[in-house]
Amino acid sequence: MAIVKLSTTERRRLSIFFTCLGFAIVAWIFTTLSSPLLFSVDEALTYKNSPQKRAFHPLQADTIKATIQGTGWQMLFAKMKPENKPVVVDLSSLETRNYVVLSTQIKQINTKREANQQITLIDPDTLYFDFSNRLTKKVPVKAMMNINYQKQFAVSGNITIKPAYVTISGPTDRLQKIDEWKTDSIQAGKVNESIVTRINLQGVKEGNLTVYPKTVQVIIPVDEFTEKTLNIPVKLTNNHNYDNVKVFPQKVKVTFTTSLSRYKDMTEDLFEATADLDLWRDHGYTTLPVQLTRFPPFCKIVKVSPANIDFIIKK
Repeated sequence: MAIVKLSTTERRRLSIFFTCLGFAIVAWIFTTLSSPLLFSVDEALTYKNSPQKRAFHPLQADTIKATIQGTGWQMLFAKMKPENKPVVVDLSSLETRNYVVLSTQIKQINTKREANQQITLIDPDTLYFDFSNRLTKKVPVKAMMNINYQKQFAVSGNITIKPAYVTISGPTDRLQKIDEWKTDSIQAGKVNESIVTRINLQGVKEGNLTVYPKTVQVIIPVDEFTEKTLNIPVKLTNNHNYDNVKVFPQKVKVTFTTSLSRYKDMTEDLFEATADLDLWRDHGYTTLPVQLTRFPPFCKIVKVSPANIDFIIKK
């Protein structure tokens, strides 16, 4: 195959030609992308002004295809990084009918959008809804937490949620499956003091449900914990025949952790240790294991010594 040899002048001219061609292509692409055009994107739907006396269920997907008047650049960026801002649909017309015409709301929808992202057409244009009687129910709020505590610190009391209950409204069959409503996760690390925060409730995933209020206050008492040991008398249970039974020892040492603020309040009266005589009568035990049947909340039992006690039965 013959090799074409170019002179220095010809190579320079060829280089200039390809450079100009490259600039021309870039200029053409830039001009094309800067020109106005129509393009379609998928947009998520959210609802406002839901009917107060009618529960509803959408009969179509929660996304629509919106035709937008923009430029090629905007189309390119919309495809690469879709906008997270949803299209808000006004449902006030559902008080008297079972459908919403979106074309009548385009002007209202566009007021919430950038001037260069105006919607010109929506598909489907009409949204249809199924209705049932709307009921109201109160359910407790459950705080979701992801909290790490500093060493020797922990929750020292009941977690308080204000308000403790939220009101949900929606279809009967849906409400029957809801027994609680969760908050967003409370995130914290190396905690060494009580937490008082306002947290959002988890969002409604279905347009036919409403939850009120949207936020709650969560109070998490936190304190430093330390060990304490008390001598607790052992009570004998299931002594049905009123036998004269002596146990040895009569008290056991219970070691537990408690918060510093409640350290002085931890007394023997708050604990109860028992031994079950039926274990000897029915199963032939020669020593009886000690069970702690009552102790204060937010106390962690470290050990009971001895874990088993001896006994003597006198007839």
